[in-house]
This record gives sequence, structure tokens and C-alpha cells, in this order.
Amino acid sequence: MAKKLTRSPCRFAFLALLVVSFAVSIPARAQPESVKNIAPGVYVWQGNRDKREPANCMWVIFKDYVLVVDANFPWGAREILPQIKATTDKPIRFVLNTHYHGDHSYGNAIFVDAGAMIVNSEATDKEARTEGADGWAKWNDPTHSLKDTREEFASITFSDHMVFDDGTQRVEFIRLGPAHSQGDTVAYLPKQHIVATGDLCVTWAHGNNTADPGGSYKGWLAALDKMISWDVTTVVPGHGPVAAAEALQAQRAYLDGMWTKVQAAKEASKTPDQVIQEIDFQKYGFIASDATANAASIRSMFHRIDAGGN
Repeated sequence: MAKKLTRSPCRFAFLALLVVSFAVSIPARAQPESVKNIAPGVYVWQGNRDKREPANCMWVIFKDYVLVVDANFPWGAREILPQIKATTDKPIRFVLNTHYHGDHSYGNAIFVDAGAMIVNSEATDKEARTEGADGWAKWNDPTHSLKDTREEFASITFSDHMVFDDGTQRVEFIRLGPAHSQGDTVAYLPKQHIVATGDLCVTWAHGNNTADPGGSYKGWLAALDKMISWDVTTVVPGHGPVAAAEALQAQRAYLDGMWTKVQAAKEASKTPDQVIQEIDFQKYGFIASDATANAASIRSMFHRIDAGGN
């Protein structure tokens, strides 16, 4: 596989041309903060929403190093590090942020201090240095303070694709945004048919954050369609238990059902409250269990149309 490497004063840009066949999977519900060995050398730590450590973390053990997907918040990262060290004595060298949101990236400094480099798509890096930095500056949660750490940005960036392959493990970073955000990236393991989706797919009860201004519902559906077309057997979602490929279909049905209904409602001059009452969310299963989250998604979609987005 050909690669092109370009350098800048503070980061590297990697472009890899990929022709791949992709795959994913759904198991029994694990407990938050539990570690699941989903393939040889591949582990997942399940986030805990109640402790404000909501994002899942996957790591892959290569011959000489460990690659991590998503850094959580700083307090979550501090819990994850010992879990990684319990599975290997190899150093953590790379951490991918699937997107810039704080629950996936604000723990970066904890991993950098442990010897890792942060990896982002170029679009995510731009979002992290703007919207992400603004969110950091405005953070106001005294029970979960950011004062004892710092914000860390990517030292390695890539345009659309980047590949790590040492002959035993292969991980492909593929940007599918704009979707949930502008820079959404998934981590695909073709040998094991695993994909870590970030927040493009969730399996918890609280649906999705559909309000990011850099996102695109049209792009999000296209990203799900692309992953569905891959030969996946295991899905590591951004939030919730590891799942089977059907999780991608469930996520698509939920998002498309809301978006289609909202577009029709706007044409008919209906209000968000009317749509919230009209949709039968039960048909979308477990991920649509939170009525407050569902209502927030509908309102965000109305706002996106009003702002001229899709």
C-alpha cells in the first residue's frame, strides 16, 4: 500500500491509499468500566456515563507498542491507563481521537505524559483547536475539574487515511466526516473485522448528540452506509457495549427515521413538539430509550434546517 508523508513544524500528515473490505459485531451487555478482550491483542474499556467517563476506549497491542482509540476525559484516562498496563508491558505510542469532543479527547495529556503521540484527521485537528479549545476554556464543572491537566492537540495528522501495520496487527484510520462532526474518523481492523466507530454509532440508551455545527446528517447516513457495506463482524461504538454489525443498521434506522420525519415536518410547518409526539421511538430499540435525548435530537435537526444545513 502506498503512503505519502508530508511534514510541518508541529505535525505530520499521512495519506494512505486504501482499497479495503470492512467488517463489524454485537455481544452481551457488559458493565461500564469493564475490559473486554474482543480479539487477540485487542481490548475495549467500556465508558461509564454515571461517572462522566462516557466514551469507550479501544487499544491494540502491536509488536513493539500500543495504539489507543479515544482518550476520554482526564479522570477517565487515569482509570484507563492501568487497565492497558494490565494487558501489556509495551509502551503506548499513539492515541487516535475519533473526533474532537471532550469526552473523546480532553484526556489526551494523560496519554502524552505516558509517552504517546496524539493522532487526528486534519479536520478534527482544526475543530479541536477552535471549537474544542473554546469548550475547554468555558468548562465549568467543579466536580470534574480540568485545572490539574492541560489541553493537548495532535502531533500527527492525516487527510483521509492512515495505516499502522507491523505484520501482526493492522489498523486503518479512515475519515468518514463530516457526519457527527466535521472530522469523524473510524479505526478499522481488517484482519479481525472490527471497526471502532466513535460517535457515528452508539449502543447505549441515550441516542446521539446531533447538534454539532460541523456535522451533516446526510454525511452521517452515508458514513453508516459505507460501514454497513464493509465485511464487519464487531462494532466498538463510541458509547455503550461492543456489538455486532446489526448495531450499524439500528443506528442508521434511528437517525434516518428522525431526519426524514423532521424534513417532512418542516415542509408541513409542524413544530418540534409535534414531531416528538408523533414519532414512535420504541421501534428504534434500546438506543432510543431516553425521551429527553430523543427530543434534543429532534430540536437540533430543526435548528440545522433553519441554519441552512443538512
